[in-house]
Amino acid sequence: MGRKDASTARTPVDQYRKQIGKQDYKKTRPMLRATRLKAEAKKTALGVKVEIYLIAYTTFVYMLFLFPMDVLCEY
Repeated sequence: MGRKDASTARTPVDQYRKQIGKQDYKKTRPMLRATRLKAEAKKTALGVKVEIYLIAYTTFVYMLFLFPMDVLCEY
């Protein structure tokens, strides 16, 4: 059995989430779809950026081994 204190007291984060949830009910379907697509686009854009950075890093390391620089060699 739970305590009455624990069920009535809500953290500010929970109150904020509940308030945001209530605001979402006021939105129409096209607005909700646009919001969801926008969030998905952000996620995929981040994935593309990470992928490009990984390819660039791999290419850089490959070039270092392919064309070594003789910096420490004395002539």
